[in-house]
Parts: sequence; structure tokens; C-alpha cells
Amino acid sequence: MTKRIKNRPPQALAHVVTGLIAKRREVAGQIEDLQRRLKIAVAEIDHVESTIRIFEPDIDLSEFGARPVPPPHTAFKGELSRILIDALKATDVPLNTRQLTEIVMKDRGMRVDDLRARRIMQQRFGASLNNWKRVKKILKSSPGPGDMLNWEIDRNRIAAARGRDE
Repeated sequence: MTKRIKNRPPQALAHVVTGLIAKRREVAGQIEDLQRRLKIAVAEIDHVESTIRIFEPDIDLSEFGARPVPPPHTAFKGELSRILIDALKATDVPLNTRQLTEIVMKDRGMRVDDLRARRIMQQRFGASLNNWKRVKKILKSSPGPGDMLNWEIDRNRIAAARGRDE
């Protein structure tokens, strides 16, 4: 149920105002969640400091600063490449960069509907795929939808490399 704003009926609210109200509610919810998480973190650090003081009662913990938080969506070394290559190995048809981005984001438990994150991840994956094409020479690309490329494993090159090893 929409509340009346300045004695206007609900149908008179502009779409912009309605959207801004929804955004405000979203941000307020995030603030409440952050406050809850902050209380939990403060309690946890108190417990850790109390435990440290059991072993070192005279320690000055102020000289031990906070460890920097890693940037969002940080992956372990090789994690993204492994997911991308496994996805390409599992199919016989080329996949475009957008499809591969969605596969990786789902695999890592990320929200696919977050357009900003998807755009950033798509750029990262494009760079990774280009590296696998140029340097490692196991991928090949072809023009895909829009400005995207279709990617696939270069099975001929892999088979030729296996033949040389035997």
C-alpha cells in the first residue's frame, strides 16, 4: 500500500518518485544489515582480543592494524580460467563472452542480474580468454552477437600437441 505524499493520491506519484522511494527502502535495508553485521563483528573481535590476552596479558593490540579487505569478486589464482575452460570443454558449440560470464558468475554464487558486476566480470573474462588464445594457444574465437566473440577450445591444436608428446 502506497502512502500519500503531500495529499496527492497514489496514482499521481511520478514514476521517478516511486523509483526513488524503492531505492531509499533498499539502501535503508542495506544500512540495517550492515549495522547488524557490525555488531556481530565487534563481538567477534572482542572475543578474539580476550583470547589473545589469556596468552599475552600485557600485549598492546593497537599496533596491529586491520588487514586490507580484498576487492570484491576476487578469485583464487587460476579459478576463473579453470571454470571458463571447463565450460568450453563441456560443450561442442562455441559460447559467447556473455554466456561464459553467466556460467562463471553462477558457479561462484554471484548475482547474474547485477549488471554492473556482470559488465566488470565480462571484461575480466574477455582478457582471460584472449590470454588463453594468444599465449596458451588452446582457444579460438569467431565473431559473435553484437561486439562479442564466440569462444571454443581449439581441439585440433590440442590433438596436434598430444601427438608431438607421444
